[in-house]
Parts: sequence; structure tokens; C-alpha cells
Amino acid sequence: MQALPAPTFDDVLDAAARLEGVAHRTPVLTSSTFDERTGASVFFKCENFQRMGAFKFRGAYNAISHFDAEQRKAGVLTYSSGNHAQAIALSARLAGIHATIVMPHDAPEAKVAATKGYGGEVISYDRYKENREEIGRRLAEERGMTLIPPYDHPHVIAGQGTAVKELIDETGPLDMLFVPLGGGGLISGSALSAAALSPACTVIGIEPEAGNDGQQSLARGEIVHIDAPRTIADGAASTHLGHYTFAVIRQRVARIETVSDTQLIDTMRFFAQRMKIVVEPTGCLAAAAVLNGIVPVNGKRVGVVVSGGNVDLPKLAQYLA
Repeated sequence: MQALPAPTFDDVLDAAARLEGVAHRTPVLTSSTFDERTGASVFFKCENFQRMGAFKFRGAYNAISHFDAEQRKAGVLTYSSGNHAQAIALSARLAGIHATIVMPHDAPEAKVAATKGYGGEVISYDRYKENREEIGRRLAEERGMTLIPPYDHPHVIAGQGTAVKELIDETGPLDMLFVPLGGGGLISGSALSAAALSPACTVIGIEPEAGNDGQQSLARGEIVHIDAPRTIADGAASTHLGHYTFAVIRQRVARIETVSDTQLIDTMRFFAQRMKIVVEPTGCLAAAAVLNGIVPVNGKRVGVVVSGGNVDLPKLAQYLA
């Protein structure tokens, strides 16, 4: 994997061509109430309406579309807390190949059920005691499968970048762009698109308070590893950035901030009550930062990536109660 060249905006354009007619071109929504509360003109790129309910489909499908005949025959393997798992399972089904996914034993039930429903073989592990990357590498080697990690892969990054390409194509140049940050695949691809299509745009990553490895990494100039964070933003509960993603983040992301689980719940409630959409906790990261004034946005044209909407319904009811 390390032999692949670093992703560029040309790779994003190639990914967009591969995804044409396969991925949904998700809506860009606005809210007058949100604008009034923040003093900005905010544009939400709603990837909760993407196939399998999250932006992850873009990167997974793009990566698998590059497989040769031998790779297709052996199948694909990945590890994921849920959304990349579903994305790989669905993309593999569309490509007619086998998918094996290593998922934490406490992954949201809805995400596990959906992954299996798309035909993926699920292998469980304990995220607080075991290393998913070691498990993934071992299984891929034993089975001769191609490992597509959830974020640190040029084809994955390029695929994720198509969401912000679509956003800026629709809205025109933006002053600021807020993006959820876990392992960095989404923000890396987003930053490539923003730099090419809206060069003056300031790109800001938002992590959960409990898992601010990206914030620490950007401050120290090197990848910082942390213990598995305990946060409701399960899609951003990664322990470190990737080789490819950190390189893009260092070059193109201005700052990284954090929000609390309480702020995520308040933002989920805003989306449900005022915009009538279901957004999972991780998908609320960027919006929560803007809504809570973590970074001043008054008078700005602001893009917010809503990364996904896959949340267990009992937990959604609990959060909104």
C-alpha cells in the first residue's frame, strides 16, 4: 500500500468519473435558523443521504474499482467500526466479490446488521484490548485478500474528496469548510478539493473531545497515537491519523478543534427538530463546532460536511429524549 503515490486532485476527478451514476449526488441543505444562530451562510453537504448512509461509500467503491482480476477473485478485507464496513460490503457486492470485515464487538448493532445484510463476512474483536490493524494484516495475508483500510489509502482519500467537490461545484467558493475528523480520509480528500476549487477556503477538522489525536498530531508535527477513545462519535473513535492522511492534513488543514458528546447530542437534536434529518453523532462533529461557536464564522460562507446518518434507533431515541 505504501508504494502508491500520494493522492492529488486529479485522483479526485478520476474518482468522480468512476462514481458517476453509482454514488448518490447528495443534497446540499441550508437552515435559516442555523444561519441566524451563527451569523453565517451555512451549506450542509448531507452524506447521510449517501448509499449505505455515509460518505464512506465513495472511497470504498473507488478503491475496489481499481482491483485487477486477481484481486477481485481473492476478495477484499477491511477493519471498521461501522460505516467503512458497510461501504466495503456494499461496494464488494456491486463488484461481485467477497468481503471480510473486522468489526469491534461493541459496534452499533444497526451497522453490523447492515454490513451482514450487504453480504459481508463479519469478524469481531475487542477494540480496547486488540489491534485491528494487526488482525487485518494477518487475515489478509492468510487469505490472500487485498486490504483496504478505512482511511489511509490514496484511492479511499480520492473517493472521499468527491463529496466536497460536489459541494463547491454547487455553492461556488467558500470562506471556511468544517469537516469531521477520525482517521483523516474525509478531511484529506476534502482539503484536496477545496484547495483546487476554492483556494482561499480555510479547512478546519473537528474531532470528539475524547479522541483529539489529530489535534495533537497537527500541533506536534508528527502522528500521535492515543488509546481507543470512549465517545458516542464511534465513526471518529480512531487512535491515530494515517501516513497519507497526515501528509495532506499538515499541508492543507488550518486547524483542528474538538466538541463534546453533549454538544453532539444537542446538534443531533437540532438536525432532527429543525431540519427533519437523522444524523449520527460522528456526522454532527462539524456542525456542532459551528453551532457552538468553537470557531468564529460570522459573515462567512461556510461549508459543513454531514458525514453520515447510521445510528441505532433506540440510541437515537435516547439521545433525543
